[in-house]
Amino acid sequence: MVNGSGIDYRAVFHSLPGAVALLTPDLVFLDVNEAYLSVSGRSREELVGRRLFDVFPDNPNDPEATGSLNLRASLERVVATGERDTMALQRYDVQDPERPGVWQERYWSPVNVPVLASDGSVALLVHRVEEVTELIRARGARSGQGSNSVLESELYTRARELQELNERLRQAHAREREVALHLQEAMLPEPSPHHRAAVRYRPAAAALNVCGDWYDLVDTPGCTVVAVGDVVGHGLGAAGVMGQLRSALSAASLVAEGPAQALEVLGLYARSVAGAESTTAVSVFIDWNRRTLTYSSAGHLPPALCDPDGTVVFLDRATDPPLGARPEHAPRPQARTDFTEGSVLVLYTDGLVERRREDIDTGLGRLADALARHRAADPSAIADALLAELVPPVGVTDDTALVVLRLEGQADTPTGLHENA
Repeated sequence: MVNGSGIDYRAVFHSLPGAVALLTPDLVFLDVNEAYLSVSGRSREELVGRRLFDVFPDNPNDPEATGSLNLRASLERVVATGERDTMALQRYDVQDPERPGVWQERYWSPVNVPVLASDGSVALLVHRVEEVTELIRARGARSGQGSNSVLESELYTRARELQELNERLRQAHAREREVALHLQEAMLPEPSPHHRAAVRYRPAAAALNVCGDWYDLVDTPGCTVVAVGDVVGHGLGAAGVMGQLRSALSAASLVAEGPAQALEVLGLYARSVAGAESTTAVSVFIDWNRRTLTYSSAGHLPPALCDPDGTVVFLDRATDPPLGARPEHAPRPQARTDFTEGSVLVLYTDGLVERRREDIDTGLGRLADALARHRAADPSAIADALLAELVPPVGVTDDTALVVLRLEGQADTPTGLHENA
């Protein structure tokens, strides 16, 4: 079991007491353990390399059979979201392998779990089933009702009701997510075509995780203000708060002397907005004539500045607590740094760099490395590359807002076209 190279996981897999199958994302059997062979009544040769529903179709003699439909929906949901799915009790009849055309009434309790690759995509599916047919029949026999007992009918009926309720909830959450996305898209601005910039918004995969991320670009004479922020919470409420705060910061930036004052005004306004507590935001004033960046952060991740030679620095010398979480009457900090013509400035929200059970410095290091490698590309290509390399395709639980600017020319001189996706 244990040798010089470590644990023999294949031996462990085949010795598991529960019935487990490994499937590809296309629902083809890759491997099955001994317990799965036992409960399914199939040989390894009958399973490995074949599609799940070719081996186990629904009972054609039962017009109300939905076992394969429900199982397929669960497995496809796991592939799409990268999240575990525990199914309700299922009736899924199985054809007798020794008597073709004869179907055995069977009841199962399935759980489907993703195995993620290093890039966050779903590489495998673990399909674990527990057969509960004999349990239902045994309890029915003890009640004197036989295999078609009231208990069996009640359990199955309740399981179907639970499954239908879960499906209605998923549909309701999907509708809410769609509305929230449209609301976010309507409120996120179209920056001036004079900027050499690209903006991206990538929603989280899960239906409930539409969040309050935003970005903004505002022009004043000789200066461009760029900001990003992140409202705590999910769904329509967070999207609504996001719209209020983004508009408030945009207006404050037009008259503020610098980013610290703009964030101070935003903080005062946030106290009157329910749901705005602990919002993070960062604002950068770009002075095109002096070639300087003046910035201030309210608990937000630091913007990244990449020089033409590939040196990346994070603007982290003016960070204060989030909105509503700092002492009153204490001035917000702000800092200033020079930039070189042709540098790239990147502002982002935490979905780009934060991962569970990982230190934030690891994510910032990935961002710095990717930004340095792609720095010579146009802003649109840089934005796409950062998303492709840093954001897993599934399993992400937070949105990502991203702004990439090429720092050259002046804001009031057309030097390139803004690209948005």
